[in-house]
Amino acid sequence: MKDGLIHVAPPADLLAGMITLRVHLDAVGPDNAPLLVAPGSHRLGRVAVADIPGAVRRCGQVACLAEAGDIWLYATLILHASDAATRPRHRRVLQVDYAVGDLPGGLRWLGI
Repeated sequence: MKDGLIHVAPPADLLAGMITLRVHLDAVGPDNAPLLVAPGSHRLGRVAVADIPGAVRRCGQVACLAEAGDIWLYATLILHASDAATRPRHRRVLQVDYAVGDLPGGLRWLGI
């Protein structure tokens, strides 16, 4: 559950074969809840919630600041989060997730 909505947790091996592309339509500074990532954490596989603080201490944390038009590309499996904005402004992002193959068990991607 996140913000009252049900989210799924795909298998780590599926996420390991994916990349995420983010196109920033607005600038995102340090006070507007930038994406926070733990570099290299995608190599750890799925990290249990209780183990996240240790993984972040080991990998470090980077704020993904951006100007309008900037593009971020990262491994979908990477540990990522966002704090609440201290000075909320527009933070529009076009996010596209790419996968290398089909889903297992007759599942299919929902997309446009």
